[in-house]
Amino acid sequence: MPGLTHFDGKGDAHMVDVSDKATTARIAVAVGYIRMARETFDIISEGRAKKGDVLAVARLAGIMGAKKTSDLIPLCHPLAITKVAVDLTLDPDLPGVRIEGTVKTTGQTGVEMEALTAVSTAALTVYDMTKAVDKAMEIGGIHVILKDGGKSGRYKAQ
Repeated sequence: MPGLTHFDGKGDAHMVDVSDKATTARIAVAVGYIRMARETFDIISEGRAKKGDVLAVARLAGIMGAKKTSDLIPLCHPLAITKVAVDLTLDPDLPGVRIEGTVKTTGQTGVEMEALTAVSTAALTVYDMTKAVDKAMEIGGIHVILKDGGKSGRYKAQ
């Protein structure tokens, strides 16, 4: 399948061989959001969630998610991640939480999947911690906004 690196000449899925790729500094940044009812937003922003500090727990979950990406996504390489940062920002206009995940490594393959997993896991954790009061929350907008390093160079979303 031309252009898709995770398929061999027969069309079978396989893990990409990165052994001949140069080791370079790599970074990826992904974003997303979780939209919720105003009442749920108020509970989080006022620190009234029964399960604890929603944003702090979601931040830790996002970091853990990035570190476990190769356990979740079958063809991802296990990577020596050098940095994971997950920023959660309350946005009253959503209302909800905007999430940004930044992942860095020095290696032979990129960290886009790790950044996406960090954001996804953080959003799912916000949902889990507040679903008792709002089952209609919406997770969305998860995408890579920056990727740099490696042969394909820099990508920045418009």
